[in-house]
Amino acid sequence: MTNIGVIGAGAWGTALAQSLANSGRNVTMWAREEDVVQSINSKHENTMYLEGVRLNEMISATADAQDLKDCDVFLISTPAQHVRGTVEAMKDILADKPFILCAKGIEVESGELLTDVAKQIIPNAKVGVLSGPTFASEIARGLPCAVTVAIEDKEAGQQVVEALGSRTLRTYLTDDIVGAQVGGAVKNVIAIASGVIQGRGMGESARCALITRGLTEMGRLAKALGAERGTLMGMCGVGDLFMTASSMQSRNFSLGFALGEGKSMDSVLAKRIAVTEGVHTAKALRVMAKNNAVDMPISRAVYEFLHEEADIDTVIEKVLNRPLRRESL
Repeated sequence: MTNIGVIGAGAWGTALAQSLANSGRNVTMWAREEDVVQSINSKHENTMYLEGVRLNEMISATADAQDLKDCDVFLISTPAQHVRGTVEAMKDILADKPFILCAKGIEVESGELLTDVAKQIIPNAKVGVLSGPTFASEIARGLPCAVTVAIEDKEAGQQVVEALGSRTLRTYLTDDIVGAQVGGAVKNVIAIASGVIQGRGMGESARCALITRGLTEMGRLAKALGAERGTLMGMCGVGDLFMTASSMQSRNFSLGFALGEGKSMDSVLAKRIAVTEGVHTAKALRVMAKNNAVDMPISRAVYEFLHEEADIDTVIEKVLNRPLRRESL
């Protein structure tokens, strides 16, 4: 697998393409925006989404999906809420090839994991997910990272990790596709809550306690959905959680920080071209937690101040006044 297609040319898709091309793979990117295609092909730079990074000349871009038909494996890096539309539009070229979903989220409309969405469209899909503690700007600069590749088809999984892995992009394989997705989705919501704590000036002790209890919520949901809690001890769980919930490079953490300082969500999001996935995931988690009888107080609190316009201080006070209980995972 040396010919790789990247569907979606945002910052994350472009960073992955750069890492793969730097390790000797031929990469073809699909972008909806013609300006992005021209910028990548003529300037070797994605000036819209990853300005300032000189792209490897082994990367080419196209707006015609048929130009990707000879690729061996695909990375779909479109936002979570666009996965259904993307897979539907690309199903003819994806049907008999492995494809990896790189978004971290849950479809709001259906409340389903993204691989379940993909399998509704392509029932026999060799679909997996890529998740882990990564920032696009660092990956694009060639800094080392490690990720989890989760796919149920063992043969395809081994081929994929070998195709994607390199000295700077370490790939770890699991067949727990549910656990990997739960980790990647829930951590964005916990990161918003962590940012609020930081923005409110509540201290590192409170923030670290919140992250730890967020990991507990993640574990409860994973167990209810039939996943292995041990999966969450890897890159797609605790690794991604602690990074996303601790850095201003994280769109979710920085949104929470701004909300904690008193800014409105609309004013923050209006200045961004990239999606802040945790906003959508908070809504989906509320339904998923209720349907599976899982107690997720932090995630519920984030939903309340994001989507019900609840007062942040009131929400925080409600969480702090929850009954004391025995610590457990």
